Amino acid sequence: MKILVTGSGGFVGKNLVSFLENIRDGKDQMHKIIGVENLESIEICSYDIDSKQEELEAACKDCNFIFHLAGVNRPEDPSEFMRGNFGFTSMLLNTLKKYHNTCPVMLSSSIQATLIGRYGTSDYGKSKLAGEELFFQYAKETGAKVFIYRFPNLFGKWCKPNYNSVIATFCYNIANNLPITVNDRSTELELLYIDDLVEEMLKILNGEAHHCEFNGVKAIEKAEGRYCYVPTTYKVTLGEIVDLLEQFHRQPETLVILEIPDGSFVKKLYSTYLSYLPKEKTIFSLKMNTDDRGSFTELLKTESCGQFSVNISKPGTTKGQHWHHTKWEIFIVVSGHGLIQQRKIGTEEIVEFEVSSDKIEAVYMLPGYTHNIINLSETENLVTLMWANEQFDQKHPDTFREPVKFL
Repeated sequence: MKILVTGSGGFVGKNLVSFLENIRDGKDQMHKIIGVENLESIEICSYDIDSKQEELEAACKDCNFIFHLAGVNRPEDPSEFMRGNFGFTSMLLNTLKKYHNTCPVMLSSSIQATLIGRYGTSDYGKSKLAGEELFFQYAKETGAKVFIYRFPNLFGKWCKPNYNSVIATFCYNIANNLPITVNDRSTELELLYIDDLVEEMLKILNGEAHHCEFNGVKAIEKAEGRYCYVPTTYKVTLGEIVDLLEQFHRQPETLVILEIPDGSFVKKLYSTYLSYLPKEKTIFSLKMNTDDRGSFTELLKTESCGQFSVNISKPGTTKGQHWHHTKWEIFIVVSGHGLIQQRKIGTEEIVEFEVSSDKIEAVYMLPGYTHNIINLSETENLVTLMWANEQFDQKHPDTFREPVKFL
């Protein structure tokens, strides 16, 4: 299959091409998961603003599918909207006609093409609407299948900040300690994540596009609809977006990782934000609490599922010797050779677990049991990953000193 991607150097094009290349090279099996077969043998033809006319001619001559993503977003002269969006679309379709190629074509339009509300005077929207009408006419004349998507606000990695995405701008500015401007925190946006869009675009190749008609700016699913849409979008206010980004920004200080359920907006926004971090913020220091026995360092905290820490015990040392009422922990030795001991408060019986990195195991530290961990090696440090079911609270530490063994 020969696929032409126009606008391949843009935000959507770059992401789509990277997915297609990974599939072609056998690095990604996502297409099989979503039911798209026979993509390992694809030939990808990329066309962008610096490409030559001959390249477009060669691709249009015998390509099997076209993702038409090229367009003008922010020209200096508004008249360039029509020339860049409508004009190039016309040239593309005329080139296909020249070679009698009626392969399916997907068009990336915009919700602004509805020309409703604040989009009513949008030159960009008018140019996109003109492109849509050109596509419908082309389909009527040639019988070719066309797939027209009116994208809402897009976000994700590689989107250009201070251009046409408020998410990209906010992520870049906050990640780089630059100011942002929010005129109305209650303004609601409909947002589409780039990976969800690319997954939908791959499904088009399998004849599984989601069709719709529009009621204003709202997509209404309809099997025979003239338009197409991506079912997974998010409606979020500017205030909610900013609050989340500021929490992401503070994470190196708080160590708190927000809840990021699979498929959630928070998960996708967090990934987007991280892609804008400057090099110097890709690494951050952690506070090591040290003494002559070794060190204890909090790694990460969660909002509702406790925290992770790492404990380093020097050779021959014993650490712990305390118990908890409600708090419980899991110890996992990842380097070295040690002994974990536990004793139920009020009893004398001691339960022991010899642990080492040769066989990585997880051991519960039980509520109501005093416990310790002993480094059995005389030469090597003992490294233990620890998870606790709650963040450490200095006001209510729920930690009480008591040795496991009485002298």
